[in-house]
Amino acid sequence: MALSNTEFRYYDSNILRLPTDKRTEYHGQVDRLIEQLRKSVRDKTEIKITKVVKAGSFAKFTILRKTAYDPVDVDVVFYISGKDVTKETLDSLSQTIYELLIKIYPTKSVEDFEIQRKAATVTFVGTGLSVDIVPVIEDEGRPGYGWQFDIHDGSKMQTCAPCQIQFVRNRKNQDSDFRTLVRMAKKWRNYAEIKPLKSFAIELIMAHVLAAQGKEGSIEQRFRNFLLYIAQSGLKDKISFPENTLPLGSFSDPVVIIDPVYSLNNVTSRISEAERKEIVAAAHVAWETANFASVENDNSVWKEIFGPGFKVEE
Repeated sequence: MALSNTEFRYYDSNILRLPTDKRTEYHGQVDRLIEQLRKSVRDKTEIKITKVVKAGSFAKFTILRKTAYDPVDVDVVFYISGKDVTKETLDSLSQTIYELLIKIYPTKSVEDFEIQRKAATVTFVGTGLSVDIVPVIEDEGRPGYGWQFDIHDGSKMQTCAPCQIQFVRNRKNQDSDFRTLVRMAKKWRNYAEIKPLKSFAIELIMAHVLAAQGKEGSIEQRFRNFLLYIAQSGLKDKISFPENTLPLGSFSDPVVIIDPVYSLNNVTSRISEAERKEIVAAAHVAWETANFASVENDNSVWKEIFGPGFKVEE
């Protein structure tokens, strides 16, 4: 017998979702970091910060609570004006931020946090929270938009952090269980260690399944539909969204999911053909396991998908 929506919502609320007290604690840590970095940038550089946006899964409310399988990170986007996107590089901006962070916290030991140079990442050891400082050169003609650098190859692409947050909010308004389903999918991904399937891609695949199949059916059925879509499509469909503006980019990558805020960016461009097959195979196994758990009415089988912490009641 299938698990009820009430049972899956219990699992989401009590096991998956970031608790309110932790969310408040992380907000405080990030806000203090932002305040100090703003002041240091203003006093010590010619960079002008026009806006700071907390982004990523934290801002979209799709983040998972921290466990051995689930790290916790927050993207903080610093919009910068007065910089020429054709002349700046990721290294130049990140190096500036890295040096400022060292100056802000000269006496901090690694027990408090550590700063990664390449991505300008601060990790607070006490809470396990990682904060990625993301510099974006503002596009003065388009509010919320700017140019971000790829940390792997240094290439530039347009982005809009508020638009990405709104994209998930719109799906949540359309389907009250959308974020629950995303968190379930991310938990499966983490427990199965399918590292090539990034969180943003999961959100977009879930949004595509919602658009194609609607919100009818139970949470369990719709989660199985998500797995089945990956297994049956092989992730070979080109996915785009109503938010995309024409023309769409042309891509030859094994998996093509177009960024809803920038049609020339393939969110999944780094997934190789071997990794595509790995993701598809894992989804097929998980779909079969979920079906077996439902038919056999055996809740313990769900632990093969979500890990030993799975439970749907006290």
